[in-house]
Amino acid sequence: MAESGKTEVSADAVPATVRGAGGLVALEGAVAVTVAIVLVVRGLLGHDQSQASGYGTAAWFGILGGAVLAAGVGLLLGRRWGRAIAVIAQILLLPVAWSLLTDSHQPVYGALLGVVVVAALILLFVPSSTRWMARDYGVAPD
Repeated sequence: MAESGKTEVSADAVPATVRGAGGLVALEGAVAVTVAIVLVVRGLLGHDQSQASGYGTAAWFGILGGAVLAAGVGLLLGRRWGRAIAVIAQILLLPVAWSLLTDSHQPVYGALLGVVVVAALILLFVPSSTRWMARDYGVAPD
């Protein structure tokens, strides 16, 4: 009986790939929340906001960044719901990375974001991550 208990625990263990993806996604979310805080502070200090609404942009970054941060933390804690949010966020960030590389003339930021996004997607879709996700749906691993 003790042996079967060990097998169950290892079968439910969160793969390192999922935790790695969770760390990258949490980092993305933390950066977005930090940007939101900076924008609010800038607005409160009276910086010019004629080009864009600092508060509106801060709300956008705060809400979406908070969701991405929550997804990353969820993956770090082994919660399967975080994977869906993480995958959608990565897919949405791919064109942002491309835009930073090309139209925005920010190649360093674009390359950095691109590497993080592609790495997170790879970690989310490697076989060990996919098998871990499938267990919740009763799909037997190969």
